Amino acid sequence: MANNATKPTKIFIVEDERPIARLLQLTLEREGFKTASEPNGRRAYERILQEKYDLVLLDVMLPEMDGMEICKRVREVSDVPIIMLTARDEIKDKVEGLDLGADDYMTKPFAAPELLARIRGALRRHNDRVREAEETRYVVKNMILYPERYEVTVKGVPVELTHKEYELLKYLVENKRNVLSRDQILQTVWGYDYIGDTNVVDVYISYLRTKIDDKFGEKYIYTTRGVGYAIRD
Repeated sequence: MANNATKPTKIFIVEDERPIARLLQLTLEREGFKTASEPNGRRAYERILQEKYDLVLLDVMLPEMDGMEICKRVREVSDVPIIMLTARDEIKDKVEGLDLGADDYMTKPFAAPELLARIRGALRRHNDRVREAEETRYVVKNMILYPERYEVTVKGVPVELTHKEYELLKYLVENKRNVLSRDQILQTVWGYDYIGDTNVVDVYISYLRTKIDDKFGEKYIYTTRGVGYAIRD
């Protein structure tokens, strides 16, 4: 669905052939999108900077400023999804548009279902990028811990950890560079009422070292003798 309870997805149609622009508007609005249209390249560029759009359908051949130049300039200041539209089916034109930062490229004439699929795909990829950028993550050298996803990667490779191994690593990473005593770790990771062998911390540190330090040949977990453990850059 293009609509949600608060804000419909707004698509900016930059097209100087009015019948095509109108057809695009009717097609998109029928699917629940909100649209705006502009036939002039320079004015379109100014409107993209001044107004808020969720996606731009950008014709290549435009008066005053062509689509390639608009795409190039917009990409200097915005990551709004851009789908280039052109009547020219030449590979070099497609490559140029994509190299300038366009998210997709369609050659006229095109079928409405394909255009709608491309639009939804571009919006989905953009939203995924936004969520990933906003997501909390902890970075130590080549290791990234994603608390919301319950994931850890080292050099881009996922590391499989048990629940307790993950909680221990997370606690160390959240307190990066601070030396945590065995008692602190036991109380936080195992709980204040934990009754058992206090060597459990050493055992689980060993597990983590095997899965991270040893496996990837890079030291992350440091021991301060008589005090405790720390994660360091």
